[in-house]
Amino acid sequence: MAFLLNGNPVNIDSEITINSIRYPHLRDPALREQLGVVEVADPEQYDQRFYWGVGNPKLLNDREEVDQDGNPMYVKVYDEATQSMVDSTERLITKGLKSQWIAQVKDTAGKMLAQTDWMVIRKAERNVDIPADVVTKRAAIVAECDRLEAAIAACAVVEALIAVVGNQGWPA
Repeated sequence: MAFLLNGNPVNIDSEITINSIRYPHLRDPALREQLGVVEVADPEQYDQRFYWGVGNPKLLNDREEVDQDGNPMYVKVYDEATQSMVDSTERLITKGLKSQWIAQVKDTAGKMLAQTDWMVIRKAERNVDIPADVVTKRAAIVAECDRLEAAIAACAVVEALIAVVGNQGWPA
């Protein structure tokens, strides 16, 4: 819970001066009531990775942007000849949560695989066997990456994406 005095937050455990009177704390409910300190519910929390605010989810799918008249928008590039920004032929696309999370999953898998990539290169260059446990772990990383990518792509609502992201099973 939070406490407000004249609409401003106050810490009831800290010293405070009100109307030139110093109070060591405002833990006493009767004193708070007398001074006009009111208790209010904490603001509703939301996961900022998925929502702009309470009940306001971020864009789930990629979106090709259009201007106010509905015309396609394009990525701007600098034109040396005119010394100005001009439209390219590449459409302007806002990436949605699904694209962002798939990129994150691929990044995680890539970093996990990178730890043993040298063994794969050693096998290719000098025919030195890769330990069986490493082969198993690499296969599990690739399988989890594939599973997550498919599950993320299948999400139709943000809540489903939250469930998928919260259920990652990367091998240890």
